[in-house]
Amino acid sequence: MARRAVKLASWTSMALAASGFYLYSNKYLDPNDFGAVRVGRAVATVHLRSARRLCELCCANRGTFIKVGQHLGALDYLLPQEYTSTLKVLHSQAPQSSMQEVRQVIREDLGKEIHDLFVSFDDTPLGAASLAQVHKAVLHDGRTVAVKVQHPKVQAQSSKDILLMEVLVLAVKQLFPEFEFMWLVDEAKKNLPLELDFLNEGRNAEKVAQMLKHFDFLKVPQIYWELSTKRVLLMEFVDGGQVNDRDYMERNNIDVNQISRHLGKMYSEMIFVNGFVHCDPHPGNVLVRKHPDTGKAEIVLLDHGLYQVLTEEFRLDYCHLWQSLIWTDMKRVKKYSQRLGAGDLYPLFACMLTARSWNSVNRGISQAPVTATEASEIRNNAATYLPQISQLLSHVPRQMLLIFKTNDLLRGIEAALGTRASASSFLNMSRCCIRALAAHNKKKTCSFFRRTQISFNEAFNLWQINLHELILHVKGLRLASWLLALLCWLLPAPH
Repeated sequence: MARRAVKLASWTSMALAASGFYLYSNKYLDPNDFGAVRVGRAVATVHLRSARRLCELCCANRGTFIKVGQHLGALDYLLPQEYTSTLKVLHSQAPQSSMQEVRQVIREDLGKEIHDLFVSFDDTPLGAASLAQVHKAVLHDGRTVAVKVQHPKVQAQSSKDILLMEVLVLAVKQLFPEFEFMWLVDEAKKNLPLELDFLNEGRNAEKVAQMLKHFDFLKVPQIYWELSTKRVLLMEFVDGGQVNDRDYMERNNIDVNQISRHLGKMYSEMIFVNGFVHCDPHPGNVLVRKHPDTGKAEIVLLDHGLYQVLTEEFRLDYCHLWQSLIWTDMKRVKKYSQRLGAGDLYPLFACMLTARSWNSVNRGISQAPVTATEASEIRNNAATYLPQISQLLSHVPRQMLLIFKTNDLLRGIEAALGTRASASSFLNMSRCCIRALAAHNKKKTCSFFRRTQISFNEAFNLWQINLHELILHVKGLRLASWLLALLCWLLPAPH
């Protein structure tokens, strides 16, 4: 055991030290001595090698290490591309438990053998993640189900893993005092016990299904409580393709833009209106399909272990901030960024939140989509401002950390679908902010006249957004007709 711990610590330290080398690379390497191109290639090679070692470390130690690796893989705004692309495989290709271990967990928790509970049980899991894996099975009454089984040793090992990570992070802080990553350990300490309780996951699934029942495009699989425990979760089996799989959508005639809009509506409702947010929307947890009866496109939301409950104060400040960002009210951007803990780093905070450059934030994030040049500029600047980013992450409310992670995962999906930063997505966010703020103001007053006034202002603001959206739509149609006419003139039909 001691030998394993020493080996683990040495590998972790190596990976973290290599990460530190990258983070400081722009600061300590002089391009004039080696040549900018050679330096860039050398640094990228070091990052890729270190990222692979870190990924191997996570897979070897499983459980909590994979969970932290998944979190790092979502930090696109913070870490180099070599790290995020390498660690993203941990979202769906984590190490699997053997069938013997699966049988053991089911036997211990449900008191029966697999063949007593199921007519059939697929040995090959549908997917394996950090804490569990999912198998397809059929019950004796004919229902097809998904069986989520926790990895057997993850509960016992998790507290030791977190302790070891805490020691290593403190050691890195001694080497690089400018960097503060203890928030990562704090988040693991807080969230891991909740994620390890599958009964809590089942309750979250039922709560979000009830909360968003007015969205006919959302499907949350039903939980079968009679065969669910803290380590085994039985749910309705729902098939579909991953939300970032454009080929699957094209084969099944699913509108990519519609899916992107639905995803934006769903998360805007969760964040701004309800303050109850599914915080792990990586592509393995968000599926799309055609409803077997209606033929309409549906989003299937899976894995409800990690939710962030937002306080009312945080949620309302966040609503005000996004309204200010969408409508380019820079004074209020500063005000509400600082209320959310950004201090003098509010420009950096706004850039991290929107994943846009400060120039784009000042011009208006809804005015133009992000370009490849801007995306490259943001990534390059992330390395330059890493000490400030680290400082910012250690000072914002803990709720903001999972919101950052959720935003990054959603942007990754939008980037894969080619729908990032569309005007309609910002308008949907603005609608939710208006509704949330109006509901709060109405709750605060007992005056019928004041409530009526708030309702009128809400309706008027929503009407303005609808009108703005209609104008954008008409402009788009007019532009399309002009382009079609131009093409017809340039390429006349053959006689």
